[in-house]
Amino acid sequence: MRLDLTILDESFAIDCHTDLAPRTLARLAGLLPLPAQLHTPKIAGSHIYWHAPFVEAPEGSVDVLSAQPGAFIYWPVRQFLEITFAPLQAETASVTVLGQLDGPVERVTELAARLRREQGRTLFDGALSLTDPEGVTPLAPFDHPSLPDTLQRARDMLWAACPADIATLRDSRAIMHPAGPVFAAESEARVLHETLWWLRERLATDAEANLRYAGALASNKAATRLRDFCHMTSSADALFALERAFADPGTELAALVDLGIVIAGRIAAWLDLQIAWDPINEAYRATLDA
Repeated sequence: MRLDLTILDESFAIDCHTDLAPRTLARLAGLLPLPAQLHTPKIAGSHIYWHAPFVEAPEGSVDVLSAQPGAFIYWPVRQFLEITFAPLQAETASVTVLGQLDGPVERVTELAARLRREQGRTLFDGALSLTDPEGVTPLAPFDHPSLPDTLQRARDMLWAACPADIATLRDSRAIMHPAGPVFAAESEARVLHETLWWLRERLATDAEANLRYAGALASNKAATRLRDFCHMTSSADALFALERAFADPGTELAALVDLGIVIAGRIAAWLDLQIAWDPINEAYRATLDA
């Protein structure tokens, strides 16, 4: 299986290891082509990544710090597809190695340096496409029939474009805007995303009623903060719909958790892309060192 990642005016070929990660690659292949907006890393350092529209447990469970430069990986708990270009900084996680960049890793290093400087001002937009399906049978996307239409539409809209309420928030110039509400909203959405991953890991061990209550409570908390504190009404509506679905015993829980992860993660990802992390970090360093 061979992929092409196109970002702005650059293209990167990727060879996939279908023998090492057949399940994850089948899920990915069934969704291609898909949009890709690059994010600059904030903790691990030497990688570029973009949001993945599916949820899958680690396959092979490789420690992220052992990923070699040029590795193409899926980071399940972060729900990102990534390409590394140097050893990563200390972080603990199990990832799935999907393949390897076909070409000089220095091209990714150069793109990553530009991305670090320009995120928040330039959208590094593109697509991931399938150029050769050899070795994998694409797995067609499937939505459990019990999942509410409102949530599926919310997911599809989030993948089609950045929500208008996020763009409106970015444009605000009220006191301490947009930094205050954008940072708060990104944190709320990311914490919900991670909480739903924790629920997913407990599906086989914890009582369903407890997991439904936890999912509904976490969704309500994030939705309320996005609506009342950050004035993100449409994104909040999606999370309130998620809360209602958790409270409905007729909704299949495992499928709902996965859908919730995709929705919360996508909201967090769009918010992350609004933040000029590198100049903010440089300003913070300068303030601390003054």
